[in-house]
Amino acid sequence: MRYAILLEPQPEGGFTVTVPDLPGCVSQGETPEECRANIAEAIEGWILTAQANGWPVPRPTTRFDEVEVRAS
Repeated sequence: MRYAILLEPQPEGGFTVTVPDLPGCVSQGETPEECRANIAEAIEGWILTAQANGWPVPRPTTRFDEVEVRAS
């Protein structure tokens, strides 16, 4: 499965990364690449925990896109 992730730069440096489709699935890293590796581990752990407890695992539904706007 491929889940959308959201990387947010932090004022003190680095990034926080979340998975909108998996509540509470959060990680961090100094670079986007490190964030991707860290959140992949967090997603696997989230799914394994859900399965072990008999909780449903949401299918990926969130999609991100960008739009260009002209602001003056």
